[in-house]
Amino acid sequence: MNSKVTSEGTKLDGLKWLVVVAIVAAGVVGNSVFAGESLLYRVLALLALALVAGFVAFQTAKGRAFFQLFKEAKNEIRKVVWPTRQETLQTTAIVVVAVLIVGLLLWGLDTLLGWIVSGAIG
Repeated sequence: MNSKVTSEGTKLDGLKWLVVVAIVAAGVVGNSVFAGESLLYRVLALLALALVAGFVAFQTAKGRAFFQLFKEAKNEIRKVVWPTRQETLQTTAIVVVAVLIVGLLLWGLDTLLGWIVSGAIG
């Protein structure tokens, strides 16, 4: 897939990524310059800039490859067999009990070593 992305890339991809960086930089600087304005307006402006930057980024070969990867990951998630509620509760109970046992063992070991060191140094 990596060779496919390289062969599909155009000469304008570098310029497109430069535009994306410029849009993000404009958002950062604009957020600082307009710090006195309402938070709602600044968030809406940043969202609009993020959408524009995302649109430009998806026009590049790497952007298209990322979108393809995203679609494939979505298909793989559909294939996952999720545990039932009972399996989840049982596994959670086992983990909680194991953590409590290890915690008690470490507390006991710490107390024992503390007594030994206290006895040794007086």
